[in-house]
Amino acid sequence: MDLIYGVLEGLPFSMFQYDFMKNAFIALILLSPLFALLGTMTVNNKMAFFSDALGHSAFTGIALGGLLGLNDPLMAMIAFGIFISLVITRVKASGLASSDTVISVFSSMAMALGIMILTAKGGFARISSYLIGDILTVGEKDLGLIFLVLFLVYGLWVYLYNPLLLLSVNRSMAVSRGIKTLLIENIFVVMVAVAVMVSIRWVGILMINSLLILPAAAARNVAESARSYHWIATVFALVASVIGLFISYQFGTSAGASIVLVLSAFFFLTYLMARGRK
Repeated sequence: MDLIYGVLEGLPFSMFQYDFMKNAFIALILLSPLFALLGTMTVNNKMAFFSDALGHSAFTGIALGGLLGLNDPLMAMIAFGIFISLVITRVKASGLASSDTVISVFSSMAMALGIMILTAKGGFARISSYLIGDILTVGEKDLGLIFLVLFLVYGLWVYLYNPLLLLSVNRSMAVSRGIKTLLIENIFVVMVAVAVMVSIRWVGILMINSLLILPAAAARNVAESARSYHWIATVFALVASVIGLFISYQFGTSAGASIVLVLSAFFFLTYLMARGRK
């Protein structure tokens, strides 16, 4: 870590004289590819509101953590996030309701349950920091956790990439090829749930969905193949994170909101490029 700090301090930017800015920069370099990668398959599978539902379920995770007397509700958030993601997948697979309807129902339920518990116990103030998030609060131990999640997600991604891609393109074909679609889908939503819950304290409940979806949505406008789609989404996420962090430092704005606005600009720019090509 000292080596990385030394490299950052050698750059001609005043913000790297502060340890919290260096930690925030490293965290974004780790989180951006993670969200871009997961976002591509989320967009492909028309689950754009899924991460939003997970974000809302964080309310209940925080509330359960309080009921269990946990100082840090992270484990309760991860456990409830995994539970709600598996239930959503199961109900969606029944085909009795559309994906967006199922996700909306569980999103509303999870948020309402969490708020009800928190307000009953007088602990609603605890979630204020989770609503907006603050990447500047990342510490060295947090960076280790982020790296571990990134490592695990990339490992699973390499192993599951072909089944996930086929599943997103044609579910019936995936079934005909002997792919256990429900199992693959369950593993994928668990990956998303863990990534969302681990990072939500720094990204914020209100911003988490944007950081997952916007890089993939922008990349999809200009990508010409599945491989380029993933790479472009990753590059967009990294560049937007760096620019957003610099904007945040210069103008004293929220880092998450600044990054989302940069990603939004990327989306509209690529949209105009795609429209121009047609």
